[in-house]
Amino acid sequence: MEAYLQLGSAGGRLISQPLRMCNRHGLIAGATGTGKTVTLQVLAESFANAGVPVFAADIKGDLSGVAVAASASEAIDKRLAQMPGLDWQPASVPVVFWDILGDRGHPLRTTISEMGPLLLASLLDLNDNQLAALYAIFAWADQQGLLLLDLKDLHALMDWLLAQPQELAGVSAGISPASIQAIQRRLVILQQQGAERLFGEPALQLADLMQRDLAGRAHIHLLEAGRLIQESPRVYACFLLWLLSELHEQLPEQGDADKPRLVLFFDEAHLLFERTPRALHERIEQVVRLIRSKGVGVFFVTQSPSDLPDPVLAQLGLRIQHALRAYTPKEQKALRAVADGFRSNPAFDTREVLAELGVGEALVSVLDEKGRPALVERTLMAPPRSRIGVLSEGERAGVFQASPLAGRYERGIDRESAYEILAQRAEQATRAAQAQAQGKGRASGKGSARGDSGKSVTDGLITTTVRSAVQTLARQIGRELARGLLGSLTGRK
Repeated sequence: MEAYLQLGSAGGRLISQPLRMCNRHGLIAGATGTGKTVTLQVLAESFANAGVPVFAADIKGDLSGVAVAASASEAIDKRLAQMPGLDWQPASVPVVFWDILGDRGHPLRTTISEMGPLLLASLLDLNDNQLAALYAIFAWADQQGLLLLDLKDLHALMDWLLAQPQELAGVSAGISPASIQAIQRRLVILQQQGAERLFGEPALQLADLMQRDLAGRAHIHLLEAGRLIQESPRVYACFLLWLLSELHEQLPEQGDADKPRLVLFFDEAHLLFERTPRALHERIEQVVRLIRSKGVGVFFVTQSPSDLPDPVLAQLGLRIQHALRAYTPKEQKALRAVADGFRSNPAFDTREVLAELGVGEALVSVLDEKGRPALVERTLMAPPRSRIGVLSEGERAGVFQASPLAGRYERGIDRESAYEILAQRAEQATRAAQAQAQGKGRASGKGSARGDSGKSVTDGLITTTVRSAVQTLARQIGRELARGLLGSLTGRK
């Protein structure tokens, strides 16, 4: 029996899309305050109840309410009365909280090697010459068998190359010390934004995103993203792009299936494409096109479809467009473009309706059983079965403690990698230079130079560790001072 994703009602008729078509991706768009987040919540809980795992970014904390069943209310009763035939019962969904910063969920990590030079270059905002240098550094580390797990590994590798001119010349004839130094400066800025928490082990295992409970319901995985977007929007964007790329590379082909294997919701989707190099744009477009054969659906959430590149926009099947405000000529032009993107319905003027939609209403275009876009419908969106709004801190703590992944990611692991190996090499080089100098009975200029080289590398590695520790301590002290100050201002202890 065909399973459907129920979206809402139009003229007393239910609007839905076959679940097996939901790997054709989708778009949720609309101005601020028009109901995008509630629509996202409806779709996420519908997927989870159908056994499809969901990974979504939670910008304002509003999605956390999906962990608690909705309470009876006059507003919900009124909405249901307008939607005869809708199967609706209050229900919660199992939720797992994640947080790259590690404060309000399981820590989310990947390694420098898994991130790769292209995404890392975007994160660091490198130019073409610096990107070429980073590619060569990664290739040399791979040849040397040096694991790049966290930022101190990358710092140590570049310190070593700068202190060993002959090694640097062997990496690539086109790499200059200036390029490496520029990358190091960018890394320091990244560390100051707290990005070192993204890199390390244990790294995220994709299988942990595919779990279901005993009742067959899939989990909704919520990424705490409000503070992250304010402080480090590039870290947010690059992590989501890394996740998309990893799913594409690791998951096997699924072919035609009755439902997706996983669905991703990328809120503030414009951040994925801002100030990214052309090579990365092309990579995103390619992955979005190919990942549906792996059974993964991607839903972009943003204010306007124009926030997305045309090649990506052309691949989105399900389209849910909430109201757009058009006061300026530029906004009116954008509104016309959005209206023209739908398959028009002779029952109404799409452009006029788009400007007059109320909160909780949307223009919806679904895919039929053969994957063809249906006529656009003015749709009253279904109410969520879970609570609308933010969980209390006590409720959130209870959900976190009951997580099936409790204790798996909280404690970091620092195994032997590039930092430790290069530190050993530096010490060995220092001892060899000292032994040579003693054997000759004099401090030769050549021996002294080698000794200084080994010592400079060792000092550089030590400086990297100290710098990282001081920055981490400073951030912790700053957070404690901020909490104390805010507590005194609000009267809380």
